Amino acid sequence: MNLTALQNLLDPSILFFFLGCLIALVRSNLEIPPAIARFFSLYLLMAMGFKGGVALSTSPLDWSALATLTSAFLLAIILPLLAYAYLIRKLSPFDAAAVAAAYGSVSAVTFITATQFLAREEIAFGGHMIVAMVLMESPAIVMAMLLARRARQQIASAPAQHPETSLSGVLREALTDGSQLLLLGSLAIGAIVGLDGKMIMDPFTGQIFKGILAFFLLEMGLTVVRKGREFEHGFHDLILFGIFMPLVSALIATGFAMAIGLGHGDALLLVVLGASASYIVVPAVVRNAIPEANPNLYFGAALVVTFPFNIIFGIPLYHWLLTCIL
Repeated sequence: MNLTALQNLLDPSILFFFLGCLIALVRSNLEIPPAIARFFSLYLLMAMGFKGGVALSTSPLDWSALATLTSAFLLAIILPLLAYAYLIRKLSPFDAAAVAAAYGSVSAVTFITATQFLAREEIAFGGHMIVAMVLMESPAIVMAMLLARRARQQIASAPAQHPETSLSGVLREALTDGSQLLLLGSLAIGAIVGLDGKMIMDPFTGQIFKGILAFFLLEMGLTVVRKGREFEHGFHDLILFGIFMPLVSALIATGFAMAIGLGHGDALLLVVLGASASYIVVPAVVRNAIPEANPNLYFGAALVVTFPFNIIFGIPLYHWLLTCIL
């Protein structure tokens, strides 16, 4: 595991993440314009979706793929409930629901980093894992909304529910999120055009992918450190949760992977999906759906604690675990 972890740390993309952290730590004035950072994020989603679609075109869904997608959906239900059961003892019902939503959903960037890890290790994985990522995006948000609604009903003085925080509104926002639709659309296009389309798109979706990922992780390093300074003091329990929860989720996902007999590549991606936490889609939706929750908690824990833990230590650790048991 030590050699694998070292190789992961020496990956150029990860080194650019560290560079971003260092630049922010010395309080440099380097800024990545938000529009450019947003473009990089959309590019990565489009490229990953397209590659996954091309892979699907060459290997249609079989029993193993369907079992994987079912497992992913079940994880998206089990993990937020588990997180909420723990957090409700330490946070308000609204904060617990919001944080549980983040840890029940997924991080696309962590998933992409894991695919690059697998590519470096020359371990194959199925294109249907992109579909698994999409499936795990929204269930936790819906569950958090239901938990918050129950909490409001238990508070006699709770204000009347506004239309923008209705369950139907949250469902619509979660299921029509632009990033998710781009990912699904790219997946469909890749599946339609297949290998011929891959050859045409390779200069854009293949050859520059690693460079765009490195630049995006540079920006993420800047963001992690700068947002970390805003992470309120006194939340030591939540910081520990941001490390402990991914490990528990990884073990549960590993159990699913073993039960359905997944190969190493698909198993690692399922584990990474389970262990990751959303710091993009969930905060965007929960900010309106659960306005009573403190954004510093659910955004800070997912981005400042869990994201760097997973890309630096988590991915090689999960890889080592799967190597030992599969």
